[in-house]
Amino acid sequence: MEPILSHFHLPTILRLSRTFPLTKMPKLEDDIHCLGLKIKQHEDNIKYLRQQVHRLDDSILDMQVALGKYHSSSTHRMENKDLSHVGSEEEMVEHILAHENSAAGTLFQLKACHESHASHLAWMKDVVGVVATLGNVEDDNLSRLLSEYLGTEKMLAVVCKTHNCVKALEAYDKEGFISKTSGLHELGASIERPLDGRFLAICLENLRPFVGNFVVNDPQRRLDIVKPRLPNGETPPGFLGFAVNMINIDKSNLYFVTSSGRGLRETLFYSLFSRLQVYRTREEMLRALPFMTDAALSLDGGIMRGAGMFCLGKGKDVVLRFPKNSGRSSLPKEYFETETAMKEEKWKKERLSEDIRREQIVLDQVKFNYEIKKQEFVKYLAESSSHSTQLQSERERLTPRS
Repeated sequence: MEPILSHFHLPTILRLSRTFPLTKMPKLEDDIHCLGLKIKQHEDNIKYLRQQVHRLDDSILDMQVALGKYHSSSTHRMENKDLSHVGSEEEMVEHILAHENSAAGTLFQLKACHESHASHLAWMKDVVGVVATLGNVEDDNLSRLLSEYLGTEKMLAVVCKTHNCVKALEAYDKEGFISKTSGLHELGASIERPLDGRFLAICLENLRPFVGNFVVNDPQRRLDIVKPRLPNGETPPGFLGFAVNMINIDKSNLYFVTSSGRGLRETLFYSLFSRLQVYRTREEMLRALPFMTDAALSLDGGIMRGAGMFCLGKGKDVVLRFPKNSGRSSLPKEYFETETAMKEEKWKKERLSEDIRREQIVLDQVKFNYEIKKQEFVKYLAESSSHSTQLQSERERLTPRS
């Protein structure tokens, strides 16, 4: 069959090709086909990710049931257990609440009496707690010294997982003044505990974490920090360890506190204490000066805050301190293994949910592009029909009559 354009004069062909690109249809078809494949790919990805989330939900539920059985079976043992550490924790909370106009006091008051009032705020789920509540120690004297070293401001610091959580704690108006109608200021005013003065907020995802390994087979995941060494290879006399490793952390906060999968020891407590060395006596601490890379303290009250910075005199009695750890729990090892595994599953679920959100955003954009191309294709077909009619008319006009 002879091509229809062969009946046209060259000027007519050139004019029509300028107004109607002859190669556009294959290009549009290819674009629409590729976008359709991308849509299917992202929909399949989302379907797969949701299946993984459902699997994790089932696993988490099974673990929660298992933990519930441990709790119920150990209730009678807990009733007869020495609960002196509970009193210590309660006393510590009372001291925090005594700081009536503090951010920490407001948070604990909300948790104690107004939890439903703040539960609708999305950013509250990223508040990990207050520094003083996130660890405990074996010895009262060590607790006092570590608390004195940090100071009240850091002990009362609000610990957040994300930077968005920190930003949500406090907002500002156009003039740069603190807004009293948002964040913690709004919550404090609503429960008649208005915030006064500055408070410290710590963002875990912004901290520079410890770079290194953990002590092998240590259930507390202590950091494997190189110990100070004398020329003969031995540790200095009186050296007891690093403060960051002397904090006991709740099992649920040992793993996966941040989105990158890091716990409190290698983020929060390493940031607070770094390589702070602990010695038995002040005399032994001073003898070890040449082998120190950071600060140090001794159990008899000596404190060095850095090279050449000595804290002299007698420290004030510290009221707000880390609670004392009473010893091993009566719960079996399997309980903590299950709790840790559940924490990991929840972290995986959180990461999968983030992946689903990202896939959905890309899918929505591809669908939008698909609709644009589809409209362009429909418009092209309409114009093609019009041009075909025009071509046929031109052909009939130019075809010689017999």
